[in-house]
Amino acid sequence: MHYVALATDFDGTLARDGRVPEATLAAMERLRLAGRKLILVTGRELDDLQRVFPELDRFDRLVLENGGLLYRPDTRETVELGPPPPPAFVERLRERGVPRISVGRVVVATWRPHEDTVLEAIRDMGLEHHIIFNKDAVMVLPSGINKAVGLERALSDLGLAPHNVVGVGDAENDHAFLMRCGCSVAVANALDSLKEEVDLVTGAARGEGVLELVERMLDDDLASLDPALRRHRVLLGERLDREGREPVYLPPLRHDVLITGTSGGGKTNMTTAVIEGLLDLGHQVCVLDPEGDYEQMPGLLRLGDATRPPSLPEAMTALEDPGRSVALDLLGIPAADRPAFLAGLLAEFHGLRSRTGRPHWLVVDEAHHMLPCEGGPAADALGGDVKGLFMITVEPEHLARRALSVADRVIAVGREPGRTLRRYAALVGVSAPD
Repeated sequence: MHYVALATDFDGTLARDGRVPEATLAAMERLRLAGRKLILVTGRELDDLQRVFPELDRFDRLVLENGGLLYRPDTRETVELGPPPPPAFVERLRERGVPRISVGRVVVATWRPHEDTVLEAIRDMGLEHHIIFNKDAVMVLPSGINKAVGLERALSDLGLAPHNVVGVGDAENDHAFLMRCGCSVAVANALDSLKEEVDLVTGAARGEGVLELVERMLDDDLASLDPALRRHRVLLGERLDREGREPVYLPPLRHDVLITGTSGGGKTNMTTAVIEGLLDLGHQVCVLDPEGDYEQMPGLLRLGDATRPPSLPEAMTALEDPGRSVALDLLGIPAADRPAFLAGLLAEFHGLRSRTGRPHWLVVDEAHHMLPCEGGPAADALGGDVKGLFMITVEPEHLARRALSVADRVIAVGREPGRTLRRYAALVGVSAPD
């Protein structure tokens, strides 16, 4: 399961006039029973939302006031993510005749067409605040506060990464948080400008559209949508032909990759480039480094060295932080003990991934040491559906058959890539490419 959470806007997305269809609520409960988290991301204030929608405990976290307030239903705690509104600012708006002013713990809200008056008051008072529109609503928040900031705080609370979240909304103030999600969705009644930016537009509007989305998540974890997630691709290089250059990408999800080729052919350079691309996109990566090739790589927390091997508990503790990627230095582990270390790591990965959907990628360099052709505990632990595994080896013959069979992407480097691919194809019993 890759998508472990659903983050949804309220008005115009989940609800119409404050009411959520019972069928949608029932489907979302099935989503929770399947082990996923639910996050509500709304511009509403807490008291106002409780009046129209008392079922707040259906959600694991609520982001309120357009990112200004976090609410934990299990403990009924609130966390203000910005400073309170300056009383003098509210009074200034009233003096200038702005009606229907709503003052939250962080947000000040009113309605069009008073945005110019609000902006003048901000400028005249020298406030570091900004305006966010939600269709006809005009919301004033401290600089840097929006729904994306609130969502990130909620995810940090839950130990989740944005890549494992599906977000759904309908208006311009939803854009920031949707673009932080691994999969962004707009309901059919959403603004056209939002529909143009997201990965999926539902066929139905409002709550019925959310119901449609939930059913797709329960059906196949949105695997059928993977080809549309173009913004998450990693550039591998360019294909050269008579018509010019065509970029070649690595798809972001649900793939196991083998990088193979003769010694000195560029495997480490290719792997480093891919890891850098993944880190730039916010993926969490765990690298098993048996030769110190990734010692100086930015973005990786290094654990262990030649005198002190990394332990599984410290590795998993580090990976509990969704924003941290690690490199495990295996120089201190005898070669004969490395397959058992990888087998133990895979077992721990299974537990963490079942809860959080990450780490997103496990990179096993010199894979023939830990997944040798004669098999062993690590190869047995691979199972049939690893996903997110990178294996780097000199030649495919040196790798366990089970490891070869899980790869669905093969990158051949070196002077004779065609020969390498033909040998791989022969080993797994498939036709070699042209």
